This record gives sequence, structure tokens and C-alpha cells, in this order.
Amino acid sequence: MSGNGRFIVFEGGEGCGKSTQASLLASAIGAYLTREPGGTVLGEKVRDLLLQVGEQELRPRAELLLLAAARAQHVDELIIPMLRSGKHVICDRFSGSTIAYQGYGRGLPIEDVIVASEIATHGLQADVTVLLDLPFALSLERRGVVPDRIEAAGEEFHIRVFEGFRAVANADPERWEIIDGSRSVDEVALSIRELITARFGSEMFSR
Repeated sequence: MSGNGRFIVFEGGEGCGKSTQASLLASAIGAYLTREPGGTVLGEKVRDLLLQVGEQELRPRAELLLLAAARAQHVDELIIPMLRSGKHVICDRFSGSTIAYQGYGRGLPIEDVIVASEIATHGLQADVTVLLDLPFALSLERRGVVPDRIEAAGEEFHIRVFEGFRAVANADPERWEIIDGSRSVDEVALSIRELITARFGSEMFSR
């Protein structure tokens, strides 16, 4: 990237609080906040398809390719231009979620999932990915009353997803940071501020 914008991603299983923390950090550092699937007109349409509960069964490979298409549009249309302009970008989910949900959760070959994401991103990776980790039982307590299609996938599926996130993060400690998401919103936010400062300097918060 020719600009100096930082790309920061928040990941985690259902109910981990990543959307809240992504929004708080975006406000603190003046970053552009986006999400996956989503962020573009195409991405939001794909999001609706993936999350709606209906009679049509969506096969795992179709799910993966829909996510890849939405990510390709997102990266080309929004994320890369923002970073090149010098704007920080914070994304609520990115490639790590696809590995955890479609790879570990759905059982697709991990290498296939990685290749699909690399094609979609042109190899773009986050400067840091923050994984908000919490016990699976606590995630169940935090979920909404009416589950979407992914939330309703079943306990065994979500346990595999949680394990997948931890495996991906532990395999790449230079790019991933694991934060205890079971604490209060303020406590988690403070830990995130400290790790961002340690990674990039306190000037991140002076914009």
C-alpha cells in the first residue's frame, strides 16, 4: 500500500462482542468501520442470502464462493482504496472467519478455503487481527432471541468454529492477538487499546 493506513480486523464466534469493540476502536482512532459479509451493495445482498432462514438449503461450497465474491468486491471497491488514501480501516470479520466457519465449521478442506480467500483478497492481510475469545457457554447466553441462519447451525458446528478460531490464531501469533472477551466492555476495550498502542504506537489515537 502506498498510503499509511492500518488494516485491523476483529474476529470471533457468535456473541463475543467483536462488533461492539470494532466500533469503539474505530471511533477512538478515526478509522473507517466496515463488515463482512457486507461493506458494499453486493456484499450486503450476499449477507442477506447467507443469514436468512429459508427453505432453500445453501451448500457449503456455494456458501464459500458467495463469501469470496463479496470479499473480492469489498477489497477492490472499498478496503484497498481506503488504505491507499491513508485511512485506517477496521473490519468486523475477514478471512479468518471464513476459515473458522466454512473450514472448521462446515468441514470444507482448509486449503481450499485459504485459496478462495487469497484469490478474493489479492493476498491482502490485516496488519493485526484481534480475536475475542470467550467460553462457548457464555457465547450461548449472549446470542439474540431469534437466531439467524448461521447462529442456528447447531452447537457442534459452533464448537468447531470456536476451536477453529483458536487454531488459526495460535498458528500465526505475529498477525493475531487473542483477547479475553468474557470481561466487561470497558475492560476489553482497554486491552485492545493497549495492544494497538504496543503494535503501532500511541499516535494511532491522536487522529
